[in-house]
Amino acid sequence: MRSIWSGSISFGLVNIPVRLYSAAETEAKLDFHLLHKKDMSLIRYAKVCIAEGEELANEDIVKGFEYSDGEYVVLDDEDFAKAYPAKTQLIEITGFAGDGDIDDIYFEKPYYLEPDKGAAKAYALLREALKRSGKVGIAKFVLRNREHLVVLKPSGDVLVLDQLRYQSEIHKPDELKLPSSEQVVEKELELALALVDKLTEPFDPTQYKDTYSEDLRKVIEEKAAGRVPVAQEEAPQPTNVIDLISVLKKSLEAEAKVAA
Repeated sequence: MRSIWSGSISFGLVNIPVRLYSAAETEAKLDFHLLHKKDMSLIRYAKVCIAEGEELANEDIVKGFEYSDGEYVVLDDEDFAKAYPAKTQLIEITGFAGDGDIDDIYFEKPYYLEPDKGAAKAYALLREALKRSGKVGIAKFVLRNREHLVVLKPSGDVLVLDQLRYQSEIHKPDELKLPSSEQVVEKELELALALVDKLTEPFDPTQYKDTYSEDLRKVIEEKAAGRVPVAQEEAPQPTNVIDLISVLKKSLEAEAKVAA
């Protein structure tokens, strides 16, 4: 893996030099191209100057902020760093929270932190303190010209930095039409809980993979061979709300047969 950031974790008066690595990536599956419908020629994106109508190279493009109508201030990498030099080089832990206190909706992207030269002991101390206390560190730091809210937590021997969404980025579900718990019938709930119990097992991430890409590849192969693809199965129909009990019972019976 290649480090994408280096700096320090600030823990009280302790500074722990670290390097940051992406902990996840999107798997490359099927690669689609945009084509002109008329003649199937490739379409590409271009960065075109509006005034001149000409395509520009990356080295001819700068970042500008429009501070007045048609008036821009151009910023380079040094300008972004000058906004607050410490924030571009520091993951500052400002507080701690319980490991389960943060709603999952706030978690956006994980990173790994590795101790830099001479920081192993301080790194291990912070990791073990978080393990022993059951807490996560709340911090902020700047990555790619944006300040992020993050949590630091241990996962085995590594410290994981989880990038969080800000409260202002979360949509409230106030406008959604949601049912109340009063609509749930106790007998239906008992059967639903029994089905949940039947399907409960330790989570094993190796059991899961992207099967849709495999199914889509079969469709592509059929069309490439000049055949008309046929849907593998019909889309599921909505469950009849009047007959939930019988549907749940059939589900339990099916799971019992699978288990047998």
